[in-house]
Amino acid sequence: MKPVVGIVGMTHLGLVSGSAFAAAGFETICFDRDEALVTNLRRGILPVLEPALPELIASNGARQSYSTKAADIARCDVVYVAPDIATDDEGRSDASLLRELIDLVGPVLRKDAILVVLSQVEPGFTRSMSVPEPARRYYQVETLVFGRAVERATKPERYIIGCADPAQPLDPRYRAVLDAFNCPVLPMLYESAELAKISINCCLVASISVANMLAELCEGIGADWSEIAPALKLDRRIGPFAYLAPGLGIAGGNLERDLATICRLAEVHGGDAGVVEAWRKNSRCRRDWAVHTIRKALLDENPHAEIAVWGLAYKENTDSVKNSPSLATIRQLAGVRFRIHDPVVPASVAAGSGATGANQPLEATAGAEALMILTPWPDYRRIAPAEIARSLRGRIVLDPYAVLDRKAVEAAGLVYYTLGRRVAWKTT
Repeated sequence: MKPVVGIVGMTHLGLVSGSAFAAAGFETICFDRDEALVTNLRRGILPVLEPALPELIASNGARQSYSTKAADIARCDVVYVAPDIATDDEGRSDASLLRELIDLVGPVLRKDAILVVLSQVEPGFTRSMSVPEPARRYYQVETLVFGRAVERATKPERYIIGCADPAQPLDPRYRAVLDAFNCPVLPMLYESAELAKISINCCLVASISVANMLAELCEGIGADWSEIAPALKLDRRIGPFAYLAPGLGIAGGNLERDLATICRLAEVHGGDAGVVEAWRKNSRCRRDWAVHTIRKALLDENPHAEIAVWGLAYKENTDSVKNSPSLATIRQLAGVRFRIHDPVVPASVAAGSGATGANQPLEATAGAEALMILTPWPDYRRIAPAEIARSLRGRIVLDPYAVLDRKAVEAAGLVYYTLGRRVAWKTT
């Protein structure tokens, strides 16, 4: 008989993960204290935007249920506690909600039930818990990515599991849940697993920082980073999936949190985190690329120009604006008039910046002097540059993520700025 899985906390992490367990054939009880949230979930109204998640939940049917009664967790063999962990502007985590939920469900767990912390925590958290006893307590590394969370939850690359004693076999019910996903399972000490999650993100940030640094050099010397990156990915030491696309710094909150955690740990334990500080400095520098570029290209000569902005979310396929480069850009350009479009984020989040919203992308560009594409939404890739040229009054397009086809943009008579490449030409 398959174990019953419980998921505590119906934010992005808990909802996506619970849906993946139900899709794997397990009866899954999704718990949250928020009655309005649970009522909406029962009606199919989700609190998060995530591609393919509504379809996954619909296909799960009765296997996936929702409850506001902590007592329902007593039916579960394996209970995941999985609220999203909030961070402040300095990257510090607030694990208070996680602790509250552990305290809430701890007393109702069956005496033989397994408790798994799925939320990201700092090293030492899982061992410091008072319940349950270590033999029934695990930490599991989550590696979901906004916009691709369903894929990563249903087809994980591996499971990294923190244990009190990794030499001992995992509880067979917990092992049955993990084995259903047919991927490697790597048991290790609690602290090793907790640091493994941070280590993964540090490696990603290192790749991003290298790409941003070298892309900036390309813009200065006339090289083209889009030609260099594919060559690097053919090197086995780097690999085809390396994060080598330049961007407007680090955003979203999770990577920033891990860098801040490493710096604090290094300070406490006497380590050298100078390279991490360099990554953070590089991120801040590249976040300002759009500000510096639009000033040189337009605003120094025409400070009252109206500018169209496509995208407010920190990345595509999410409604999160945590540390959004787009919002950071808009806020630095005080006094500029903006017309903004985003498929899911309302222009009101940029309140006080002189911004007005547009219902369609080309409505935002109508009569504007320039366009800045600051979130690479897929919808924007389908808009022909010739249409943009007809809609704009001016000729300038800032497209840091290379959403548009460069040759088509230049053929439309637009002046094109993108990360990692010097502007090819300017109109007179």
